[in-house]
Amino acid sequence: KLQPDIVTMDITMPEMNGIDAVKAIKTLDASAKVVMVSAMGQQPMVIEAIQAGAVDFIVKPFQPDRVVEALNKALG
Repeated sequence: KLQPDIVTMDITMPEMNGIDAVKAIKTLDASAKVVMVSAMGQQPMVIEAIQAGAVDFIVKPFQPDRVVEALNKALG
């Protein structure tokens, strides 16, 4: 509805996991740019999120340079 330039979201969320959310977002807007955020140890879920359409992922705790890199990648 809002059509943001980039969506950033955690893989683990209370009502819907990030993988299902990426799929739902991409269904509504195939060109949506989603950057996933994950904690260490969630690599299989990160891979699944990328396969579902996420552009990149950022591992917590964040490194500022990595956040900028992921956002730049998403913007192309």
